[in-house]
Amino acid sequence: MADYDLEALSLGELKKMQKDVAKAISTFEDRQKAEARAKVEALARDLGYSLAELVGTETKSARAPAAAKYRHPENPALTWSGRGRKPQWFVEALEAGKTASDLAIN
Repeated sequence: MADYDLEALSLGELKKMQKDVAKAISTFEDRQKAEARAKVEALARDLGYSLAELVGTETKSARAPAAAKYRHPENPALTWSGRGRKPQWFVEALEAGKTASDLAIN
């Protein structure tokens, strides 16, 4: 390995060297992980399994969209499920004297 006279380097050169070392460490770790993963996948494949089957990776199930409970009185394409922030058209209808039950979908 090369010997460096760190005392002779400028601040900019030291910071660049620090950045290069951090990047080298990161890529080394990534290569090591990739090699380990390939070995484990090969072993699992030799035994007749996939790595996902052995590890039991779980996929997060997506929540189904909520059914609409309220509809805009003039534009039926605008709906709201009643969850989350109230849409502006709903707030304006309430301020105009309508009730939530007036806007409810039957």
